[in-house]
Amino acid sequence: MDRQTWLTERRAAVIATYDALASTYDQHEYPSDAQREWVARLLHQSPPNSLVLDAPCGTGKYFPLIASCGHRVIGVDQSSGMLAQARQRGVAVSLENVSLQELAYAQLFAAVLTIDAMENVAPEDWPRVLANLHRALLPDGVLYMTVEDVDASLVQKAYTELRERGAPAVYGEVIEGDVAGYHYYPGRERVIEWFSAEGLRVLEESYKREDPDWGYHHFLLGNAR
Repeated sequence: MDRQTWLTERRAAVIATYDALASTYDQHEYPSDAQREWVARLLHQSPPNSLVLDAPCGTGKYFPLIASCGHRVIGVDQSSGMLAQARQRGVAVSLENVSLQELAYAQLFAAVLTIDAMENVAPEDWPRVLANLHRALLPDGVLYMTVEDVDASLVQKAYTELRERGAPAVYGEVIEGDVAGYHYYPGRERVIEWFSAEGLRVLEESYKREDPDWGYHHFLLGNAR
């Protein structure tokens, strides 16, 4: 199987997984206290009544926080099942069934949230996704992004097993276990290189370990041009 076909199948598997989990997704909350703290800080720094993009928004779990800070939110997600749950909250100005790869907004948002999502994006798509998110921001807007990281031994094990099975995988990709059909872990150094290439400047950064084997890098990003 060629790599593009494999990635297309992996992307379809991600969407199918989230569609299947959507109705009960919020009943199985994973650690997100740090994410909420970063979102709240960004929202409090944004001008009153800002328009915020939550991409992807999932079930809209950050919508109430956005509204309580006096802002309006537009949500997008590639999973129609997750959007159906988000719609039930009755908070978003609009919701759109679109992926990060096809996002087409231009200079509309004071803040963009891309939370716990980039792990589902293949390396080939990272530059395109960053460009789409960057373009969606107002010139002085800020992007909050999380990037998941896992222990290198787990990444190496997954890569070895995938290659032994003949999969056209690259180092960092994982498809087994609790990864919604596909995860990619590029590591901080490569992520910073992609930010720089896109003209995104790191305004603030931290790392929080959620488990002995994994955690999240938290980034606030602004326009470097």
